[in-house]
Amino acid sequence: MARYLGPKAKLCRRFGENIFGNPKYDRILKKRNYPAGDHGPKRGSRKSDYGIHLNAKQKCRYIYELMEKQFKKYFEKAQNMPGDAGDNFLILLENRLDSVVFNSKLFNSRSEVRQLITHGHVLVNDKKVDIPSYQVDLGDIISFKLTGKQNNKIEEKLKNFKSEDLNSNLYFDPEKRTLKVLSLPNVDLLKDKIDVRLIVEYYSK
Repeated sequence: MARYLGPKAKLCRRFGENIFGNPKYDRILKKRNYPAGDHGPKRGSRKSDYGIHLNAKQKCRYIYELMEKQFKKYFEKAQNMPGDAGDNFLILLENRLDSVVFNSKLFNSRSEVRQLITHGHVLVNDKKVDIPSYQVDLGDIISFKLTGKQNNKIEEKLKNFKSEDLNSNLYFDPEKRTLKVLSLPNVDLLKDKIDVRLIVEYYSK
């Protein structure tokens, strides 16, 4: 299955939550917190066991905006790592460069971050990295080489910036505009949004 290119608001309404993090989807869900369709709000049909597992997998895949083949490869890699496969899986997804930069809260979407990376605007340890799937390491310092318009966007974000809003594994220096990876992501917090147990069961069948 290819990467989803349709309306993201439809997916948020389908899952009943803002899975992409952009504030505009919160506003849409406030008005229409039910799946899209011609007949308006209606009671959803009961999902089968397979449907529940598939739904959990698809939700996670859409959150990270990955193609099916790429998503499955991450899971297979997680299975071959020591420790819990579900935890490893979430760590691999969160340690992608596009995920780390998105978690800085300086940009509205992963798509925007991915475009910045592929266009060479993101540096890791002062070296340009143009691969969104690049796996960051502990201690890596991420900086930005942005245009005037992009800098203006960050200036607006920094007006309301609070360090406590960041994930605990990251540190952002507002003066240098650098993002440092302090530790592995907290998978317990991720599990509040992603039922990784269902994903493990889906691929184990």
